[in-house]
Amino acid sequence: MNYWLMKSEPSEFSIDDLAQRPNQREPWDGVRNYQARNMMRDEMCIGDQVFFYHSNCEIPGIVGIAEVASEAYPDATAFDAEDKHYDPKSDPDNPRWFLVEVRFVRKLSRTLSLKELKEHVGLKDLALVRKGNRLSVMPVGKAEWQAICSME
Repeated sequence: MNYWLMKSEPSEFSIDDLAQRPNQREPWDGVRNYQARNMMRDEMCIGDQVFFYHSNCEIPGIVGIAEVASEAYPDATAFDAEDKHYDPKSDPDNPRWFLVEVRFVRKLSRTLSLKELKEHVGLKDLALVRKGNRLSVMPVGKAEWQAICSME
Protein backbone atom coordinates (compact mmCIF):
# COMPACT_ATOMS: atom_id res chain seq x y z
CA MET A 1 0.00 0.00 0.00
CA ASN A 2 1.11 3.52 -0.80
CA TYR A 3 0.30 6.74 1.01
CA TRP A 4 -0.41 10.12 -0.56
CA LEU A 5 -1.34 13.71 0.14
CA MET A 6 -3.72 15.46 -2.25
CA LYS A 7 -4.40 19.19 -2.07
CA SER A 8 -7.62 20.98 -2.86
CA GLU A 9 -8.81 24.49 -2.20
CA PRO A 10 -11.89 24.14 0.02
CA SER A 11 -13.66 26.85 -1.99
CA GLU A 12 -13.33 24.57 -5.05
CA PHE A 13 -13.75 21.11 -3.49
CA SER A 14 -13.57 20.32 0.22
CA ILE A 15 -13.53 17.23 2.41
CA ASP A 16 -17.18 17.98 3.20
CA ASP A 17 -17.97 18.04 -0.53
CA LEU A 18 -16.39 14.60 -0.88
CA ALA A 19 -18.39 13.27 2.08
CA GLN A 20 -21.62 14.48 0.42
CA ARG A 21 -20.99 12.95 -3.02
CA PRO A 22 -22.88 9.82 -4.10
CA ASN A 23 -21.06 6.84 -2.60
CA GLN A 24 -18.71 9.47 -1.05
CA ARG A 25 -16.61 9.13 -4.19
CA GLU A 26 -15.34 11.66 -6.74
CA PRO A 27 -12.93 11.83 -9.71
CA TRP A 28 -9.83 13.87 -8.79
CA ASP A 29 -9.86 15.83 -12.03
CA GLY A 30 -8.10 18.93 -13.27
CA VAL A 31 -4.52 17.99 -12.33
CA ARG A 32 -2.32 19.67 -14.94
CA ASN A 33 1.18 18.91 -13.70
CA TYR A 34 3.09 16.06 -15.35
CA GLN A 35 4.77 14.84 -12.17
CA ALA A 36 1.46 14.70 -10.28
CA ARG A 37 -0.22 13.08 -13.30
CA ASN A 38 2.49 10.41 -13.46
CA MET A 39 2.02 9.53 -9.80
CA MET A 40 -1.73 9.14 -10.27
CA ARG A 41 -1.36 7.24 -13.53
CA ASP A 42 1.63 5.04 -12.72
CA GLU A 43 1.85 4.62 -8.95
CA MET A 44 -1.54 4.97 -7.29
CA CYS A 45 -3.44 1.76 -6.61
CA ILE A 46 -6.95 1.07 -5.40
CA GLY A 47 -6.91 1.12 -1.60
CA ASP A 48 -3.96 3.48 -1.23
CA GLN A 49 -4.56 5.92 1.61
CA VAL A 50 -4.73 9.68 1.02
CA PHE A 51 -4.45 12.67 3.31
CA PHE A 52 -6.95 15.28 2.11
CA TYR A 53 -5.29 18.69 2.43
CA HIS A 54 -7.02 22.07 2.26
CA SER A 55 -4.80 24.69 0.63
CA ASN A 56 -5.12 28.40 -0.07
CA CYS A 57 -7.38 29.00 2.93
CA GLU A 58 -7.20 30.57 6.39
CA ILE A 59 -5.59 27.51 8.02
CA PRO A 60 -4.05 25.24 5.39
CA GLY A 61 -3.64 21.68 6.58
CA ILE A 62 -4.72 18.07 6.57
CA VAL A 63 -8.45 17.81 7.21
CA GLY A 64 -9.33 14.23 6.39
CA ILE A 65 -8.50 10.83 4.98
CA ALA A 66 -9.64 9.38 1.68
CA GLU A 67 -8.60 6.36 -0.32
CA VAL A 68 -7.88 5.72 -3.97
CA ALA A 69 -11.05 4.13 -5.34
CA SER A 70 -10.18 3.50 -9.00
CA GLU A 71 -7.34 2.81 -11.35
CA ALA A 72 -6.22 5.84 -13.33
CA TYR A 73 -8.17 6.73 -16.45
CA PRO A 74 -8.22 9.71 -18.85
CA ASP A 75 -9.45 13.01 -17.41
CA ALA A 76 -12.38 13.96 -19.64
CA THR A 77 -12.27 17.59 -18.49
CA ALA A 78 -9.21 18.00 -20.73
CA PHE A 79 -11.39 17.37 -23.81
CA ASP A 80 -14.27 19.69 -22.86
CA ALA A 81 -13.80 23.18 -24.31
CA GLU A 82 -16.36 24.50 -21.79
CA ASP A 83 -14.45 23.17 -18.77
CA LYS A 84 -11.89 25.32 -16.95
CA HIS A 85 -9.43 22.40 -17.14
CA TYR A 86 -9.69 22.12 -20.94
CA ASP A 87 -6.43 21.38 -22.74
CA PRO A 88 -6.65 21.85 -26.52
CA LYS A 89 -3.49 19.73 -26.95
CA SER A 90 -5.01 16.71 -25.22
CA ASP A 91 -6.44 14.10 -27.59
CA PRO A 92 -8.99 11.44 -26.55
CA ASP A 93 -7.09 8.93 -28.71
CA ASN A 94 -3.83 9.77 -26.94
CA PRO A 95 -4.81 11.37 -23.60
CA ARG A 96 -2.36 13.66 -21.87
CA TRP A 97 -4.13 13.92 -18.49
CA PHE A 98 -5.33 11.18 -16.14
CA LEU A 99 -7.19 11.01 -12.86
CA VAL A 100 -8.11 8.57 -10.12
CA GLU A 101 -11.29 8.52 -8.11
CA VAL A 102 -11.06 9.04 -4.36
CA ARG A 103 -13.46 7.85 -1.68
CA PHE A 104 -14.11 9.56 1.64
CA VAL A 105 -12.84 7.63 4.67
CA ARG A 106 -13.19 10.16 7.48
CA LYS A 107 -12.81 13.74 8.52
CA LEU A 108 -10.13 14.43 11.13
CA SER A 109 -11.23 15.66 14.55
CA ARG A 110 -9.25 18.83 13.85
CA THR A 111 -7.13 20.38 11.11
CA LEU A 112 -3.48 19.41 11.28
CA SER A 113 -2.08 22.75 10.20
CA LEU A 114 0.86 23.25 7.88
CA LYS A 115 2.57 25.08 10.74
CA GLU A 116 2.24 22.00 12.99
CA LEU A 117 3.45 19.71 10.23
CA LYS A 118 6.53 21.89 9.66
CA GLU A 119 7.36 21.85 13.38
CA HIS A 120 7.14 18.04 13.75
CA VAL A 121 10.66 16.60 13.88
CA GLY A 122 9.59 13.35 12.19
CA LEU A 123 8.30 15.17 9.13
CA LYS A 124 11.38 17.08 8.02
CA ASP A 125 11.56 15.03 4.79
CA LEU A 126 7.84 15.27 3.99
CA ALA A 127 7.53 16.77 0.49
CA LEU A 128 4.81 19.14 1.71
CA VAL A 129 7.12 20.96 4.14
CA ARG A 130 10.08 21.34 1.78
CA LYS A 131 10.58 24.79 0.28
CA GLY A 132 9.38 25.22 -3.27
CA ASN A 133 7.14 22.16 -3.36
CA ARG A 134 3.82 23.17 -4.89
CA LEU A 135 2.58 19.83 -6.20
CA SER A 136 -1.09 19.05 -5.63
CA VAL A 137 -0.38 15.33 -5.37
CA MET A 138 2.61 13.97 -3.46
CA PRO A 139 3.78 10.73 -1.88
CA VAL A 140 3.91 10.25 1.88
CA GLY A 141 6.19 7.63 3.44
CA LYS A 142 4.75 5.02 5.80
CA ALA A 143 6.61 6.46 8.81
CA GLU A 144 5.40 9.95 7.88
CA TRP A 145 1.84 8.65 7.53
CA GLN A 146 2.01 7.11 11.00
CA ALA A 147 3.57 10.26 12.51
CA ILE A 148 0.83 12.44 11.04
CA CYS A 149 -1.92 10.09 12.20
CA SER A 150 -0.48 10.22 15.72
CA MET A 151 -0.76 14.04 15.72
CA GLU A 152 -4.55 14.01 15.58
